[in-house]
Amino acid sequence: MKKGKLPIQILMMVAALVLLNLLAERFSMRLDLTEEGIYTLSKASKDIIRSLDEPVTVTAYFTKGSQPEVDKVRQDFLDLLTEYADLSDGMINFAFVNPNKEQELEDEAMQNGIQPLMLNVREKDQVKQQRVFLGAQLKMGDREEVIPVIQPGAAMEYTLSSAIKKLSVVNKPKIGFVQGQGGPSLNALVQANQQLGVLYQTEAVDLTDESISLADYKTLAIVAPADSFPSLAFNRLDAYLQQGGSIYVAYDQAEADFQTMMGSLHQGNLPAWLASKGLTVDKNFVVDANAGTIGVQQQSGFMTFSRQIPFHYWPSITKFEDHPATKGLNQVILQFASSIRFTGDTSMLFTPLVKTSEQSGTLAAPAFINLGKEWTKNDFPLEGQTVGALLEGQFGGSNTARIFLITDGEFAVNGEGREMQQRQPDNVSLMVNMIDYLSDDTGLIELRTKEITSRPLEALEDGERNFLKWLNFLLPISLVIVFGIARLQWRRNIRKKRMEVGHV
Repeated sequence: MKKGKLPIQILMMVAALVLLNLLAERFSMRLDLTEEGIYTLSKASKDIIRSLDEPVTVTAYFTKGSQPEVDKVRQDFLDLLTEYADLSDGMINFAFVNPNKEQELEDEAMQNGIQPLMLNVREKDQVKQQRVFLGAQLKMGDREEVIPVIQPGAAMEYTLSSAIKKLSVVNKPKIGFVQGQGGPSLNALVQANQQLGVLYQTEAVDLTDESISLADYKTLAIVAPADSFPSLAFNRLDAYLQQGGSIYVAYDQAEADFQTMMGSLHQGNLPAWLASKGLTVDKNFVVDANAGTIGVQQQSGFMTFSRQIPFHYWPSITKFEDHPATKGLNQVILQFASSIRFTGDTSMLFTPLVKTSEQSGTLAAPAFINLGKEWTKNDFPLEGQTVGALLEGQFGGSNTARIFLITDGEFAVNGEGREMQQRQPDNVSLMVNMIDYLSDDTGLIELRTKEITSRPLEALEDGERNFLKWLNFLLPISLVIVFGIARLQWRRNIRKKRMEVGHV
């Protein structure tokens, strides 16, 4: 190589790097190699961003330079906001603030609804607590929305897109909870109501009040009705389905009285109406080897103590179908559920979503609930019994409608007054996810569980783990060697050609 060409090549390389940096600042781009496409914006988010008719300002309050995990969340949120801003054509603007820099900024963050987290930080062999901020405030005109905490590994895109949608939608879609048949009121659905309130407006609906237009509701929810429905109510539900409506049903076919320890059948007329649509609820109790627990009193000498035993009438659901409404759930516990059979025709799409374990069974109702029963494998001869299912199709009209049925009416009901109890998160999430799936036409439900899947090496077999370790170690070295050999051969060929030209 001639000496004069070296400075020119160096200058060209520097110029190329500068140009590349300028382009990177102007056009943000990320290569997404994750299985679920976590770093690829969904169509739902793009539609929400492009439909904005008023600017959104995002102020992100993030502690900087704290821990690698915190910095990682900050960088991911920065990259996400950059993509949103680029796509919005100036309708989304953002700024990052480090509240730990000044006391005034900390006060500002807390006044805007961003509360600090206390994390343990190791400094010079000592563990100290540090106040860490991981939140954001969104503003659109005089409206504002707060994301108090952005959890590491959480569904960040869903959180941000939902907040923007909530700001941009002045009139929220309505969800109607059917009342009048002795079921729980809206006040008894505290957890579900709180989550649904982010994107929807929930209202009590009396089906016998003909002044109410059911077409105004994205979804009607029938939760644990205790009494029968009048024929007028079923007629209106039929008309609602014919127009393409969606209905969420949580119903107890079987019930139990812990005073008498007798399990009996519910005497309502809702199962007959469901059966006319193709959803037949069997007259039984589902029992499962994988079950929730119940406390029982036991006597030991002069001592009385309580202990938890498996209560096989409360199936614990830990495996779910691959569906937006059930994806990401870990455990849902049902109480006195019954099995569901599809008895419709092929024009309808029946999708089992909630099933029992591989070791389950049924007991015909009515039945005596025997807490002292010794359960054996013979009591669980069945597997994968459907206790929650989605039915889609045309119910007498030209529009596609949907019904979701789960055979535990109160699995997500909190109750009221002294009877109020906290339901485990996945029970509530199943209810909220399904109502969201039935109601939302933007596709945001797909993002609710969009997160990085952790696959630790410790969970793999020894052979597979060793193979991956050696692959990670040897592959880069092999690539370097192959590149070196190829480059050496290429230079030899060049030299050979030059010698042949010189010889001639």
